[in-house]
Amino acid sequence: MSGGDKLDFEIRPNPAPVSAADRAALLANPGFGRVFTDHMVTIRYADGKGWYDARVEARAPIPMDPASAVLHYAQEIFEGMKAYRAADGGVTMFRPYANAARFNASGARMAMPPLPEETFVNSLHRLIEVDREWIPDVEDGSLYLRPFMFASEVFLGVRPANEYLYAVIASPVGAYFAGGVKPVTVWVSSEYTRAAPGGTGAAKCGGNYAASLAAQAEALQHGCDQVVFLDAVERRFVDELGGMNVFFVYDDGSVATPPLTGTILPGITRESVLTLAAQAGHRVEERPVTFADWQADAASGRLREVFACGTAAVITPIGRVRFSEGEFTIGGGEPGTVTMALRQQLVDLQRGRAADPHNWVHRVL
Repeated sequence: MSGGDKLDFEIRPNPAPVSAADRAALLANPGFGRVFTDHMVTIRYADGKGWYDARVEARAPIPMDPASAVLHYAQEIFEGMKAYRAADGGVTMFRPYANAARFNASGARMAMPPLPEETFVNSLHRLIEVDREWIPDVEDGSLYLRPFMFASEVFLGVRPANEYLYAVIASPVGAYFAGGVKPVTVWVSSEYTRAAPGGTGAAKCGGNYAASLAAQAEALQHGCDQVVFLDAVERRFVDELGGMNVFFVYDDGSVATPPLTGTILPGITRESVLTLAAQAGHRVEERPVTFADWQADAASGRLREVFACGTAAVITPIGRVRFSEGEFTIGGGEPGTVTMALRQQLVDLQRGRAADPHNWVHRVL
């Protein structure tokens, strides 16, 4: 079938799954992104045929011709979300249709065909149903889902490909940062930028992350956990971290984050935080924030808290900022009350421990 949103998935169980005992040992301390489940989803696309051959099958290497277009022209996108073990033993996801919409927005920017949102969400369901025993039952544990799509056509030439492979893999994970929830130190890069106006900053494509790696290495060399990028035009305004959006909390209770101008990834956690902060009574602003103001407001005490947010790290406080000319702390380097309250509220929502007036929690099982 080529109907996209009406695809039937063929289930091909892994003939040699990980044993229950070995799986339990892996789930006791899964880390992040190093352990993978038994299965994966694959769906193929061809111009004139549409989406076809939807499968849940054993996770295995993907055969690839050396002339596959993605290897030469980086036509590739991905998403990231989590499945959670609910208190009643069921399984939930958080706003998967928002991920589906962003996946297609990324695809449009990279000249790739849209995947029907129902097919996207259904592919997650099918994989979770088969590999539900891989969801860890540890503190902050979840099943990280990685849908991705790349140009699989075999050709050399600068044009959009005519064939694509969509896939989903899953990885049981614990906390994103090894030390758990504690303030991180960030490095403000003065040499590298992440994205320019008119570029691919708002698309979740691998090239954006590849471009951030040199800056992230620079951050690690300066004893920092993450890099912060400034805008590519004036090198004054805060854009985002290497893989997360950033928020500022002020002494008047207001909460601000840089606006979506096309250079920043429209984070689903970011959008959720904006809603939750406003719901909690904070004045919420999407406005430009200069690095000079960040430094000055931290020194004066006007800026009380700063945090980063994203699917992987949820909400993580930022305690110390380093840059080429020095460093400074925010709020004494301790986690802020607003930061931690928003984090707890978001986590409780994701795990079904709080009321869900926005219908963000998506029941899988």
